[in-house]
Amino acid sequence: MSRSFDMTDQAPAARGAQPAPLLSVEHLSIDLPGRDGPVRVVDDVSFTVAAGRTTGLIGESGSGKTMTATAIIGLLPPGAAVTGRMLWHGDDLVTMTEQDRRRLRGRGIGMIFQDPQAALDPTQTIGRQVGEILRRGGMPRKEVHRTVIDLLDRVGVPDPQTRHAQYPHQYSGGLRQRAMVATALAGSPELILADEPTTALDVTVQARILALLRRVRDEEGMAMLLVSHDLRVMAHVADEVVVMYAGRICEIGAGREVLNRPAHPYTRALVVSVPAVRSKTAIAEPLPGSPAGPAERPSGCPFHPRCAKARDRCASEVPRMRQVAAGRQVACHFPEET
Repeated sequence: MSRSFDMTDQAPAARGAQPAPLLSVEHLSIDLPGRDGPVRVVDDVSFTVAAGRTTGLIGESGSGKTMTATAIIGLLPPGAAVTGRMLWHGDDLVTMTEQDRRRLRGRGIGMIFQDPQAALDPTQTIGRQVGEILRRGGMPRKEVHRTVIDLLDRVGVPDPQTRHAQYPHQYSGGLRQRAMVATALAGSPELILADEPTTALDVTVQARILALLRRVRDEEGMAMLLVSHDLRVMAHVADEVVVMYAGRICEIGAGREVLNRPAHPYTRALVVSVPAVRSKTAIAEPLPGSPAGPAERPSGCPFHPRCAKARDRCASEVPRMRQVAAGRQVACHFPEET
């Protein structure tokens, strides 16, 4: 049964010409220390993020999407080894000094974490945390106060004059996430990394946060890299979609095209596993098997043990990314059969 993802409420940027990349990730690979030696958790990943647009990284748990975003912001765990390039205004984030990285965080690249309750300091007021980067930049105290109030108001925190002095435990889950958005915006970044920003929220609050992210992107003209396992989130926000499985990219393309006409069997399996956005009668078809972890990645195409169309070649030969249409790439030996 086909699924049709309604993306008509997206920003006009989703339908315009692709602007120049703000961030270019080129052949990124990440190895983490393992019991029996290094484990490759991200393998030869390449994609771009353009100003004013949202690129979505999607895949099941262990696909490498969060690790990719973590590498961009420079917060990989100790012992991680990174190869490839991540070009930001021509500067390579991979070789950038930690001092330059710290200057970039917040002002060049902002971060919205998955769990605001864990990310926010319970001993500091919301206003103090939102204004931290402003104080570090030397902004006068009175101006910091005014700016924090304005930021909280812009992201929809009610009565910001009072609530800026409250602590995270006095905020609901949705308001904590709004406070995280305000914190990410405080440094006027060009790129926001949003890691599963709506996972812990109920459906109604999710919709409000997604609408907020779209509005902020459009008003500020910034880029967004959205990490999520939820195709419904991507359908509402992402201009471009990068589908990942077992640390590798299996499909890249415009969000509408990828979600409505998947070219990779894994993308199709994701789509049919989610009830349709438009159709109330669609029946979910769960993915068979379990996701392949980086430490036990199968030979050949990592998805082949779960793929109904797999052949002998799929088990022995790694498929390379190839263009199947304008702006559309897929890593599959037989994409015409999907």
